[in-house]
Amino acid sequence: MAPLEASDWSPLWISLKTSVTATLITLATGLAAAAWRERHKGPMVALVDGACLLPLVLPPTVVGFFLLLLFGRTGPFGRLLLKIGATVIFSWPATVIAAAVVAFPLMYLTARAALEQIDSRFLEAARTLGASEWRIFRRIALPLAWPGVLAGAILSFARALGEFGATLMLAGNIPGRTATIPIAIYFAVEADDMRSAVTWCAADVVISLALLSGLYYWTHARGPARWARR
Repeated sequence: MAPLEASDWSPLWISLKTSVTATLITLATGLAAAAWRERHKGPMVALVDGACLLPLVLPPTVVGFFLLLLFGRTGPFGRLLLKIGATVIFSWPATVIAAAVVAFPLMYLTARAALEQIDSRFLEAARTLGASEWRIFRRIALPLAWPGVLAGAILSFARALGEFGATLMLAGNIPGRTATIPIAIYFAVEADDMRSAVTWCAADVVISLALLSGLYYWTHARGPARWARR
């Protein structure tokens, strides 16, 4: 397999930049949503829970279509952006939005599961001592839930890296701007350029496998060994 030209590596850099940015967004929003979910009960919580998990079960093209309705020129967010002379669709921010939306449920699920595992007696003891909810979350809940949160961030990154359908709907295929690795694979196959398709598939597999292997090592090898030394 012949090496790629330097300019041909743009899908890799776009994918990495998009995945990192989307992961940071999902880390903040998913953690906040999970923390809110743990503090609230009631019938409306189930509806909010379902809305948070909806991108996980919908086809990515359906998610992309809804995003297009929201951020298109006639959509509510699109009209607001046009008032300030900006647009999102068919731009790099569109790739970030699409990747963040489809990766959000994984971050939300793992963060919620991690928070649910915390012994509520620790939190109640802090409340009786007068600590604020933010202080309790920052000093007690987050450190205890951090391994699960980190796992969610890694899974979200891997999901954002492999996002295709929603990205194509919202950002399109603009070489050097929105053409991520999955999009490069699709159009390489369409052009019967199997060498490029195999190259990008291998790059995606290597990155994802490295992330998942690192997560397994951290949770199953390094984690227990660290606790055993205490």
